[in-house]
Amino acid sequence: MNNVWHTIGRIIYGLPFIIFGIFHFLNGADMAGYVPGFIPGGAFWVYLTGAALIAAGISILIQKMTRLACILLGVMLLIFVLTIHLPAVINAADMQAMQQAMPSLLKDLALAGAAWFMAGNYGSESVTE
Repeated sequence: MNNVWHTIGRIIYGLPFIIFGIFHFLNGADMAGYVPGFIPGGAFWVYLTGAALIAAGISILIQKMTRLACILLGVMLLIFVLTIHLPAVINAADMQAMQQAMPSLLKDLALAGAAWFMAGNYGSESVTE
């Protein structure tokens, strides 16, 4: 029964990253404004992170190179937290703006933690690749 829960969790975790990645390609120009101003390239980074999200999601679903994919996914999500979401929280004009920015920070932080948790599981003997 544990394998059933593991499979369901892996699918539920991996699939949204593929969808997020597709959204990066569908809305790349609009999302370029989220790239911090001190990073040149704008839309390039949106498309690159979209490709990375799709690759990580596929890796999680097909269980190939999953440990590496989850480590890198966690790093990327933490970079989002530190460069996009945390500045939005810190620089919020008022409490309402801060409360609107905080869920994105917490979501990406939680997803990064889950990615590293999965990476740890794929490094153990309990899960085979």
